[in-house]
Amino acid sequence: MEYVIEPPATPSLPVGGGAGNANAGADARFPVRRIYCVGRNYAAHAREMGHDPEREPPFFFQKNPDALLPSGSQFPYPAASRDVHFEIELVCAIGAGGSGIAASGALDHVWGYAVGIDMTRRDLQGAAKKLGRPWEAGKAFEHSAPCTPVHPAGAVGHPAEGRIWLAVNGEIRQEGNLKELIWTVPEIIEQLSALFTLAPGDLIFTGTPAGVGAIERGDVMTGGVEGVDTIEIEVA
Repeated sequence: MEYVIEPPATPSLPVGGGAGNANAGADARFPVRRIYCVGRNYAAHAREMGHDPEREPPFFFQKNPDALLPSGSQFPYPAASRDVHFEIELVCAIGAGGSGIAASGALDHVWGYAVGIDMTRRDLQGAAKKLGRPWEAGKAFEHSAPCTPVHPAGAVGHPAEGRIWLAVNGEIRQEGNLKELIWTVPEIIEQLSALFTLAPGDLIFTGTPAGVGAIERGDVMTGGVEGVDTIEIEVA
C-alpha cells in the first residue's frame, strides 16, 4: 500500500516486568489504540468536584493515543490555560477485545496495568461544562496522558486494593486506596464494552481519588499505585 503522506508512528508504551522493575522487557512495546478515561470514579473526588457520589452508571471520555508521555519526561505546561491539574490513576491495558463483555469474565481481557496521570486544563474543562460543550480542549491536549510502562497481569496480578497516591515537590496531594473505586475494573470493562467495541491496545484510566490540584512550571510530580509502579514527571 502506498500512502500519500508518511503515516504516523503507532503510539506505544514500554513493557515492564512488574512493580519496581520498569526496565524489564526493554525491547518490548505495548501498542496503544485508544485511551478511555472514567470520570468521577472515587466518591471523595466526586464530592470535591461538586457531584453526588451515588453509584450511577459511569461515564467516559477519551484522550488521543499520541497524548501519552513516558514517566521520567518533562510535561510542557500547555498553552491556552492557567489552571492545569493532576489526577493520578490506575491504568488498565486491554489485551483481548470484544463488546458486551460480562464483568465475570472481564479480567480475561486485561493484558496488564500501569500508572497514569490524567492532566487536565481545568479552566477550559470548566468553561466547556458551563456551556454544555465537549471536554476535548480540557482533556485531550498534547502530553496530557503521562504513563509508566505497562506491566503484565502475570507479574502484578489484578490489583483491586492498595495505596494510590501523588505528591508535588514531595508533598502528598492525593492519597486513596483502589478498594475505594466506585466501579471496579471488571465493572468498568462491562460498562465500557456496552458502548464501544474494545480492542487489543486500548488503555483505560480508571479514575482518580480526591485531592486533585494545580501544578506550576518547575514542579515535580511523583506518584504510584501499590504493587504496580511509580511515576515521575517534571513540569516545564
